[in-house]
Amino acid sequence: MLYHAYELQRSWMNSASALASIGAGMMANPANPLSALAVGPLAASALDVFAHATAHYGKPAFGITEVAIDGQPHAVTERVAMHRPFGDLLQFTVEGAPAGRPQLLIAAPMSGHYATLLRGTVERMLESADVFITDWADARMVPVEEGKFDLDDYIDYLIAFAEHVHAGAGGARIHMMAVCQPSVPAFAATALMNLHKSPATPATLTMMGGPIDTRECPTVVNNMAMQRPIAWFRQSVIATVPMQYPGAGRRVYPGFMQLSAFMTMNLASHMMSHYEMFKHLTVGDEESAQATKTFYDEYRSVCDMTAEFYLQTVEEVFQKHSIPKGEFRHKGELVDITQITDTALLAIEGERDDISGLGQTRAALNLTPNLPEDKKRYYMAEGAGHYGIFNGSRWRTKVAPVVEEWIAAHAG
Repeated sequence: MLYHAYELQRSWMNSASALASIGAGMMANPANPLSALAVGPLAASALDVFAHATAHYGKPAFGITEVAIDGQPHAVTERVAMHRPFGDLLQFTVEGAPAGRPQLLIAAPMSGHYATLLRGTVERMLESADVFITDWADARMVPVEEGKFDLDDYIDYLIAFAEHVHAGAGGARIHMMAVCQPSVPAFAATALMNLHKSPATPATLTMMGGPIDTRECPTVVNNMAMQRPIAWFRQSVIATVPMQYPGAGRRVYPGFMQLSAFMTMNLASHMMSHYEMFKHLTVGDEESAQATKTFYDEYRSVCDMTAEFYLQTVEEVFQKHSIPKGEFRHKGELVDITQITDTALLAIEGERDDISGLGQTRAALNLTPNLPEDKKRYYMAEGAGHYGIFNGSRWRTKVAPVVEEWIAAHAG
């Protein structure tokens, strides 16, 4: 009933959003005498903010059409390089880019948002590398006939994607980057590829704000996962996809619940952002208002994840701490992190990250005693929150150059 109640509420809010948008246009129309009075712009701005806050957002497009290399613009094309039921491998090709560039596979989070949340990450890395990214499917759009998808399957997908990228790399070693949640499965996949001497074993693995060991500097997110038994999550946050979607009958952790949880964590901040947007609109500062709208267009675009993936992640990563304890098994096989000897590791954290606390990603470097020290590096982005380490000005000017240097130093 939870999902059905949400769908009913969403239909109501969509209508309210449409009416508010129409009202905003009417109040701002020069033909309306009220538009010349103070009440007109104020009402139009308030209605505009309400319309934006209550609108429904579907899957965004990456929309990357051009990138600058050495100051020169180059066209960018996007294509599906590999299709799987629960996610595609997207490839971005930069026309006229220098030959021999690094092949970078970016593992996007499966945590309620689409891969486009990493648009800025992809765009910046295209300046120096050929980029592939995992484009995870909205679980409610995957028919139940396609079967399950859990953390083990996520690892299998990463390995298969890495093999595909390597096959087209002309024998060169590839590189992998994991942003937030996928740091754990990427770490596990890298260990398995090292163990089995796979030709697709990445030369470098960059983990950014990932929950490798959530016992380090636990956050509100970590504490919530620890305070409740897995049965509570199964009963309280798992819902069934309604009949109007292709994945009808599939058990999922709905994206709207994940979004609600994150919005609640920083409710005052989100309310202030919308108030600031209102003020920008009232004084005609459309550029500043649009910047806020653009952020929330992406932030509020959410998708569902399969129940089995969500529950296994909560249990193994946040409750049992299976990876740092050396107890995680992938389809029965022990994932021995100490077997990572051929992949250089870069751990990146944000000083003000309130989702993955300081030390949680850095823990990966301490879990690989057989990896030479010159193949390990830690970087803390000063003043950066969780999203600041992979998006925005700090990412572009401070963090990305560190990643590029690390890849270049281990390109063999």
